[in-house]
Amino acid sequence: MLYTVVIPCYKSSRTIRKVVEETMEQFEKMKAGELEFVLVDDCSPDDGATVRALRGLVQDYDNVRVVELAKNAGQHNATMAGLNYASGDFIISMDDDGQTSPTQLPKLLAEIKKGYDIVYGYYPHKQHSKFRNWGSRFNQWTTRVLLDKPKNMKTSSFWIIRRFVRDYAVQYRSAYTHLQGVFLRVTRNISCIPVEHFRRQEGQSGYTFRKLVQLWSNIIGFSIVPLRMATVLGNIFAAVGLVGIIAVIVRKLVRPVTAIGWPSIMVSIFFFSGLILMFMGLIGEYIGRIFLGLCNNPQYVVRQIDEQGKRPYLVNEDGQQFELKKGVDWRKERET
Repeated sequence: MLYTVVIPCYKSSRTIRKVVEETMEQFEKMKAGELEFVLVDDCSPDDGATVRALRGLVQDYDNVRVVELAKNAGQHNATMAGLNYASGDFIISMDDDGQTSPTQLPKLLAEIKKGYDIVYGYYPHKQHSKFRNWGSRFNQWTTRVLLDKPKNMKTSSFWIIRRFVRDYAVQYRSAYTHLQGVFLRVTRNISCIPVEHFRRQEGQSGYTFRKLVQLWSNIIGFSIVPLRMATVLGNIFAAVGLVGIIAVIVRKLVRPVTAIGWPSIMVSIFFFSGLILMFMGLIGEYIGRIFLGLCNNPQYVVRQIDEQGKRPYLVNEDGQQFELKKGVDWRKERET
């Protein structure tokens, strides 16, 4: 039995080695099976410190593969990159900062052996800031509403999936990835168990308010509920407007001298104009993403892959590997 641990890395030069080595020690204790790592550098802006740390792990361990991305793709897209290079019977996702401790892995493995396709570890007590915790709760609520996620299903970046889930998930090629949405398209045989959330060992979260909003907005690519909400609200306001028109006509017939309420008219115009523009923007977002999809906007771009005993290489569309040689334009080599 082979387990693949996928870890997206972002400015984690000081923490990733400890996470990898503690995970190896935990698997030695569990005697669960063979283990490999796919570490994805999400173009960390730290002058190459994270890449050097990852390459150091490749030199020290023959079960570590490093995927270097050419530009920052975000945690979910970086995880998708890792899934594309995972070869295990089970794939595990962990964080690079030690907050998802390897000591909690036995709980995930025991739960998935009960026959589930996906098992999430969730945190009853999170070691995040209040703002981040609020964002997580809002994200959980919106995914339940928009993706029809089961009410008792709690999620995080700490999970284990079966191989067939990975095989279907990697077929999703859009640049707007939301892993919960991808997984819910594959299966509903999902469980979640409470795990301990540890404090960050170094630095601070790479998630800013803008990145959290961007991640949340990716949910709309997996649901047409917002469009249906627009239709329902449009019908409601149209009905209210019809009733209002009838009321105005009746009142005018009963009291012909009634003054026209300009303030109320202006408020109504501003309100409904704002509503129309909001839903036009929503529709534009859907159309824009369709357009970018047709333009083949990449989900991620791999600079090179590093493994022990191999020269840096890339993998083409047919799954064939080719080395990156110094002084050779790899784009021309790929064409040949």
